[in-house]
Amino acid sequence: MSQKKYFGTDGIRGKVGEGKITPEFAMKLGYAAGKVFSKVGTNKVIIGKDTRISGYMLESALEAGLSAAGIDTAFLGPMPTPAVAYLTRTFRAEAGIVISASHNPYYDNGIKFFSSNGTKLDDDLELAIEAELNKGMGCVESKDLGKATRIDDAAGRYIEFCKSNFPNALSLHGLKLVVDCAHGATYHIAPAVFSELGAEVISIGCSPDGLNINDGYGATDLANLQKEVLAQQADMGIALDGDGDRLMMVDAQGSKLDGDETLFIIVREALKAGKLGGGVVGTTMSNLGFELALKDLGIPFVRADVGDRYVLEQLEKNDWKIGGENSGHIISLDHNTTGDGIVAALLILTAVLKSGLSLKELRQGMTLMPQKLINVKFKGDSDPLRNVAVLQAVADAEVQLGERGRVLLRKSGTEPLIRVMVEGEDDQEVSALAQAISDVVTRVCN
Repeated sequence: MSQKKYFGTDGIRGKVGEGKITPEFAMKLGYAAGKVFSKVGTNKVIIGKDTRISGYMLESALEAGLSAAGIDTAFLGPMPTPAVAYLTRTFRAEAGIVISASHNPYYDNGIKFFSSNGTKLDDDLELAIEAELNKGMGCVESKDLGKATRIDDAAGRYIEFCKSNFPNALSLHGLKLVVDCAHGATYHIAPAVFSELGAEVISIGCSPDGLNINDGYGATDLANLQKEVLAQQADMGIALDGDGDRLMMVDAQGSKLDGDETLFIIVREALKAGKLGGGVVGTTMSNLGFELALKDLGIPFVRADVGDRYVLEQLEKNDWKIGGENSGHIISLDHNTTGDGIVAALLILTAVLKSGLSLKELRQGMTLMPQKLINVKFKGDSDPLRNVAVLQAVADAEVQLGERGRVLLRKSGTEPLIRVMVEGEDDQEVSALAQAISDVVTRVCN
């Protein structure tokens, strides 16, 4: 297969105003995508975005390019990534476009596509778009230009979709929840979902200003959520990231649950209900304790590369339904075609209510192995993962750990980072080895 020049593991992403995240490139991308979509579908594309200030600029540029290719565009406004996947299907659009850099800071942004089925674009379609990009931009006849409209009830439609994934026989009445929306795309949706299902909701991270997305709030920074859960004496805290496809949780004691723990609860509940549908897909970053807990339940488990598209590929390959990442991306194909933080939280709440247990009690059943992750900034064209000194540092750590742990180094698919992960039985040993390897990587990278 040809190597892609523009598309990464999660669409096209970068710093605003540089490289591929410019109005000029976005317009050309819209035109190229429009030329591809016009050959196979309904000539209609929907566009959603998170709350970054650059979203206004990029959606206008994309719309101009799509219109020039003869494609009609429907704007959703600020909308979670999983909402765009859902609405692409319900509106029978040829594609959905999300303008978001997920959990990254406001000065980054990205553009990713969903197919008409609400799944990530196949490689062949991304390659076809890249081929059109290389041809340059044109324009259809005036009479054939695409039109732009706005879907005013998009938020309400998605709220109802989320609620439909919660059992009618259950209610959240009597539960106090703190909901942190990261000043992102779920700010006007998540609090409504949980409150309309009966919960008392305390909202934080729900005042986006274009610059504060993921800044001190949301799934990547739980300190404010933990503080608020304790101050409000809440039953639990729910943290979403900037585009709403990632979930992290906090129990009533302020303790964090990571993605492996929430995924384990969802899997165990599906097993009890007879709805698991096979095995579970994790990633190379999934905790070894998660894998062992699934083994104790007799549940098959496979690891995919990091990235929700690779988790989905393994689910489809094995004809399974549930998978996810320890970062909080959880896919349940019985509920949506992509990771959905709100729906994942509702699945956890369903397990809490059905079991009669608190979140702290429900998280028992698996023991996480100590795992240390260190991010090292990376620049330049060399590959530090092939450097002799780095390879030796990894080999030394693996010898020391033996069968009691593992080492993983990888490049981030969305940021200029080398991720160094060490996992084992002893926390101090794991931290020391991760730091030693990171020091070597840092020297090589800089």
